[in-house]
Amino acid sequence: MDINLISSAFDTLRLTPPSKLTLLEAQVFSSAHFPPTPPDVDTLIFGVDSRELALQVKTVLLANYPDEHEVFIVDGGKKKEERLGMLDSGDFSSSACLYIPALGEGTSFESFAEIVAHLRAPQDGCPWDKEQTHQTLRKHLLEESYEALAAIDANDTAGMREEFGDLLLQIILNAQIASEAKDFSITEVVKHIYDKIVRRHPHVFGDLKLDDVDGVLQNWEKLKEKERGGKKEDKGLLDGVPSILPALNQAQEYQDRAARVGFDWPEIEGVLDKIREEIEEIKQAQNLEEVTSELGDLFFVLVNLARWRKVDAESALREANLKFKKRFGYVEKGAKTQGRNLSDMTLEEMDAFWNEAKKLGM
Repeated sequence: MDINLISSAFDTLRLTPPSKLTLLEAQVFSSAHFPPTPPDVDTLIFGVDSRELALQVKTVLLANYPDEHEVFIVDGGKKKEERLGMLDSGDFSSSACLYIPALGEGTSFESFAEIVAHLRAPQDGCPWDKEQTHQTLRKHLLEESYEALAAIDANDTAGMREEFGDLLLQIILNAQIASEAKDFSITEVVKHIYDKIVRRHPHVFGDLKLDDVDGVLQNWEKLKEKERGGKKEDKGLLDGVPSILPALNQAQEYQDRAARVGFDWPEIEGVLDKIREEIEEIKQAQNLEEVTSELGDLFFVLVNLARWRKVDAESALREANLKFKKRFGYVEKGAKTQGRNLSDMTLEEMDAFWNEAKKLGM
């Protein structure tokens, strides 16, 4: 890269070169799927020599920058300010450069890791954050996970954005605590999952050819089995499923993993027959212990039916719970408008409000 070209570009922009600047070549940049540059640092992309290449560069940038972000095209000693979304609308020469101003403070992963480390700093950190351990943060990690799930269930995109950030804080904070104890760093966390993703996707990053999702999942399980075999501990196929998972999630994950190695009914009719069988066994149960056992078996096979139908059992039940809550709330509201208590109403009266709620789409 010619330093004179950089100097000339900033002369044209009438800007002082920033103390931090990312330099990238357009052909290399355009082959990425996500901008390989922190957005809180100014970026200069050189060699944007055609409208087609500008389109490719724009596509990558839009993965991290808003459509309305102002960028500057520097070409032939002239500059042109343009919205990122309109970047490929002009003409470009072989000497064209693209200057992308930083998004602002606090927009990069590194800057977020810095403020979390600051919170834990011995001298000028936060007293509460400095006292935290993996164990004290455990409940917060669990709470944030469920709040993120609630936002997903509600299809609340603003809520998802906020809750994913809260969840990320828990991950970075735990990693910072580990770093201080010399156990591991956030870089090692990222590197470990990076390597795992590459290793488990040979059909994307290697030469393996797979035709469909089932093939991907079966190969995934083979790779995990090979990884387990390379470790000293003797763990089975299902041992990697967290014991703390909600029961429906755990059941579906057990069944998914078993099915990937061929332990499954050949047709869905086998699942439906098993449901009928379990219902009959519940009818014949003689005591609480037997009823409990048979109900557990029925729940388990119903999860299997959900798996066969490509339904997430936990999400389906959560949605049903939410639906029940809304409809029952409507019944309560109806009773209140009549100045009555629910306990004073007949089932038929409550059911009338329930049916109204159904008609309203609740």
